[in-house]
Amino acid sequence: MWYHKPAINEELLQSLPNLKVVASSGVGIDHLDLKLLSSYGVKVANTPFIVSTDTADLGMALLLASSRRLVEGHEMAVSPDTEYFPADWLGVEVSGSTLGIVGMGTIGYKVAERAKAFEMKILYHNRNQRKKEEESAVGAVYCKKIDDLLQQSDFVLLAVNLTPQTRKLIGKRELELMKPTATLINISRGLVVDQDALVEALQNKVIRAAALDVTYPEPLPRDHPLLKLKNVIITPHIGSATKKTRWVMMEEMVESIEAGLAGLPIPREVL
Repeated sequence: MWYHKPAINEELLQSLPNLKVVASSGVGIDHLDLKLLSSYGVKVANTPFIVSTDTADLGMALLLASSRRLVEGHEMAVSPDTEYFPADWLGVEVSGSTLGIVGMGTIGYKVAERAKAFEMKILYHNRNQRKKEEESAVGAVYCKKIDDLLQQSDFVLLAVNLTPQTRKLIGKRELELMKPTATLINISRGLVVDQDALVEALQNKVIRAAALDVTYPEPLPRDHPLLKLKNVIITPHIGSATKKTRWVMMEEMVESIEAGLAGLPIPREVL
């Protein structure tokens, strides 16, 4: 499966009585009904680890691009109407600022490693607290309550899986807890954020900006208000989109399929 296609529903499963394994690209499995697949005796595999480095890189790229207004700056620099560069056209500093990471799994931790190199203060919220030595290695401070992280962070980066518990995790209340100078960065899934509440928050300057690699739907309708806001950067869900990573993802999917067909243990099986 690439880009969640084909859709694995009961009709398809009934039409494929010999199906043994579904290999899905990437780490997210929110598009799969695991109970339904299991009821048909179909096993599931994904590619959870290879995507982590590139996705963390993109998270930092979005943070930097938003803070220094790179997209706006490029448009100004190449515009045929530009006659001079205004001296008061300013971004916000990254070094010394506070990054709040929601979801400190493999991707979130790799973001923290990169943020440490930028001399950022790091807070994180996770279901489980990391080991003390892991926290010390990146200088991260655990926030048991997400509210504490939201109130203190200059940048809030989302790196959680989409589950019933994280669906619209960031809504109107959470956005209002953030600093008016804060930026929201989402590299997880679009539905982790209440998009209507985000539009309102950006329009009313409840928060400063947003940088999104994910939305719902993807792509957004061409008349969607998020596409018209200057304080928003949107990329086309490219967290894992490098040549090397996509090649390895395909190799891992093929490996899982071959193992499933041979009746062997499936590497990276989703249990």
